[in-house]
Amino acid sequence: MKIDYEHKMAAHCENGAIMSLLNHYGIKLSEAMIFGIGSGIYFSHLPFIKLNGLPLTSFRPWPGSIFKRTSRALGIDIEVNKFRDPVKAMEALDRNIEKGIPTGMVVGVFYLDYFPAPYRFHFNAHNIIATGKESGYYIISDPIMESFERLSYDNLKKVRFAQGLQAPRGKMYFIRSIPRDIDIKVAIIKGIKRTVREMVVLPGPYIGVQGIKYLSKKVRKYPKRFSPGVAMKRLGQIVRMQEEIGTGGAGFRFLFAAFLQESAALLENPKLNELSSQMTGIGDMWRDFAVQAGRIIKERNEMETYDTIADLLIEISEKEKKVYQELADIVRNASTHQP
Repeated sequence: MKIDYEHKMAAHCENGAIMSLLNHYGIKLSEAMIFGIGSGIYFSHLPFIKLNGLPLTSFRPWPGSIFKRTSRALGIDIEVNKFRDPVKAMEALDRNIEKGIPTGMVVGVFYLDYFPAPYRFHFNAHNIIATGKESGYYIISDPIMESFERLSYDNLKKVRFAQGLQAPRGKMYFIRSIPRDIDIKVAIIKGIKRTVREMVVLPGPYIGVQGIKYLSKKVRKYPKRFSPGVAMKRLGQIVRMQEEIGTGGAGFRFLFAAFLQESAALLENPKLNELSSQMTGIGDMWRDFAVQAGRIIKERNEMETYDTIADLLIEISEKEKKVYQELADIVRNASTHQP
């Protein structure tokens, strides 16, 4: 059984999986538009939660959130399942394939056998789509691969039940129905409102732009509180979370900038183009942070210090706050003029 399915590449697996599934059902939205409607921009630094023994810094919402938010905003009926029994999880997947339903799954990367060895690491929130089954192998559309891949029954079962942080527990998801009419403008406004709430409204020092400032304070203290080796490990953890696990630093800012640019035309608001340019600049700053942090870790340049990158984080926080505050004004006015 092979579903007639168009494989699409994307910058990020969850956005790409949603884009690809929606495309299959006739909803043609860009990855950037899905990312914005699903409020993919996020930040938190949680020193009381450890990943590999180091404080957790997150540049993305909880895995699966973008899919749920986008579906809710567009009025799409979805189903999400988790399993205790790996055999039952595979049977449920086979039933969907037999019905011609392309099915998204969350899997662990480390044992995914078509991944090149250098790119395998313990990350249990990768999204792939099963689009058929032939000769005992599942036909897989992986949003970050160039073409369809194939996985054996045993390998797919193994990655669906990878162990560790955020164990997927056989999670699979699929679209049950699509509404006849979708108001994309309303969905855009909802997505921006949620982004503003999470980045500048939620209280506490750990989340959003306040979280970026909080991280700045922590980074500034690293060389005073820790040995050089430990300080570098902590800094390396931030960069790894930023650019390897979710591409949430520069990559997500560029996606959000593209979303704002598309929204400018749809909402007929040129101010969004200006904010798109500003967000692109912020993405460049996040990229500079990763580069400068890398030089500190590798001890390649004495110009970058923990103080200079801490200052850069403060500047990023202030610039992001300004963008979100202006977005809040735009969607407030747009809501006021809704019929």
